[in-house]
Amino acid sequence: MLFGMTALVPRYIDLLWPALQAAIALGGSASNDELDGAVVEREGLSAEVQGALHGDGPGTEIEYRLAWARTYLKGMGLLTNSSRGVWSVTAKGREVTEDDIRPLHTEFAAENRKKNAARKSAQAASRRADEPDTNIAEDENRTDWKDALLDTLLAISPDAFERLTQRLLREAGFSSASITRRTSGGDIEGLGVYQLSLLSFPVFFQCTRYSGSVGAGAVRDFRGAMSGRGEKGLLVTTGTFTGDARAESKRDGAPPIDLVDGDRLCELLKEHGLGVQTTTRVVEDVEIRPDYFQSLEPVRTRESA
Repeated sequence: MLFGMTALVPRYIDLLWPALQAAIALGGSASNDELDGAVVEREGLSAEVQGALHGDGPGTEIEYRLAWARTYLKGMGLLTNSSRGVWSVTAKGREVTEDDIRPLHTEFAAENRKKNAARKSAQAASRRADEPDTNIAEDENRTDWKDALLDTLLAISPDAFERLTQRLLREAGFSSASITRRTSGGDIEGLGVYQLSLLSFPVFFQCTRYSGSVGAGAVRDFRGAMSGRGEKGLLVTTGTFTGDARAESKRDGAPPIDLVDGDRLCELLKEHGLGVQTTTRVVEDVEIRPDYFQSLEPVRTRESA
C-alpha cells in the first residue's frame, strides 16, 4: 500500500518553492526536521504519503526528495547550511519569486553538467557527463552511509541494540540509563537521569527499531506510559516521525517529548564515534596560471624588436 503511495509524493523539483517558503516562514533558518515538517504541513501531505518508504527503507520518500530539494536550493544560491545542519535563507532566496525557480534550476543544472564535463576532461576519468557536482555527490554519500547504518541497526540482535542505546545515552550526558522493559523485537523502555551542568532530572525513554513512520498515536501512547515516571520524555526510532507526531510531541498543555528519528540517530552515533568512523579528505583544486608562464618570457626590448 505504502509503495503505491510513492507516486503521490511530490517531485523534488516541485518541493523547491515550498521548502524555500517554509524556511522563510520559520524565521529564515531551520533544522532538517523543522523544514521537513513545515513543508509537509504546508503541502497537506497525508500520513500515508509521509510514510511511503524510499526503496526498501528505512527512510521515507518525502524525506529523500526534500533532501534533494534542499541541496538544489543551496546550489541555486537560495539556501546555505552550517556544519550543524541548520539551513538559512540567503538574500537572493528572499528576493526570488515562484516564477524564478524553474529558470534558476535549469541554469544550475546546466552549470552542473558543464562543471562535470570539465572535471571529466581534466582528470581523464570515466565518469558520466550528468554526474552530480561535488556538493550534491557529498549529500548523496551522506544519504548512503546513513541508509547503511540504519540497515545495520535493524539487523543487529536485540541485546546489541540495547547495549548500543545505553552507551549512546551515557555518551550524550545521561549519568544513568536503566532498562525497565524489553520486547521480543528488541524495543526497549527505560528510565535515566540526564546531567546538565549542575542540574539533573529524570528522563523516561523509549527506543524502537522501525522502518516506517511513527504517527501521533504512538507519541500519545508513550506520553501515557511516561506519566509519573519522568519529568521529560525521549522517544527514539530508527524510522521517521510524521508531521502529526511532531505536533503531538509539542502539544500545548501536555508534557513535551523530544523526538529522535533515524537521521538524527545516525548523526548522534557519528558525533560520539559509536560504530561510525569519519575520515577527513582533502580535495585538491588545480588551476593553471597563464600569467606565471608569461612572466618567464624574456622582456622584448626595442633593439630586439
